[in-house]
Amino acid sequence: MSDPSAKPLQEHILIILDDAGRREVLLTETFYTIGRSPRADIRIKSQFVSRIHAVLVRKSSDDVQAAYRIIDGDEDGQSSVNGLMINGKKVQEHIIQTGDEIVMGPQVSVRYEYRRRDQFGTMLEHHHHHH
Repeated sequence: MSDPSAKPLQEHILIILDDAGRREVLLTETFYTIGRSPRADIRIKSQFVSRIHAVLVRKSSDDVQAAYRIIDGDEDGQSSVNGLMINGKKVQEHIIQTGDEIVMGPQVSVRYEYRRRDQFGTMLEHHHHHH
């Protein structure tokens, strides 16, 4: 007996800090492009970020907390200008864990968080979501 309207118990969130301020993106797809291009799935407002700076690929694994891999560059393998710094190290690709901070350039950081929701559906109704 599963309720189709029930929310998933875990959420993958990207917290983006760029020239436009701070915002959160809920990750639900299996593939995202990140960059300043208008065609990027996740747009970053900064001149220091490449048009397609990186891609996010969902891993098919049981480890839900490390569900996404970030890869520097665009879909064609063209590296970004500034690369990716994750937790202070320059990486080509990285399996992102909750709390990881991904720096794409000056004043641009993306933080990944994996959040578990309350197991009890009745309590969820009181939570307010800010958009």
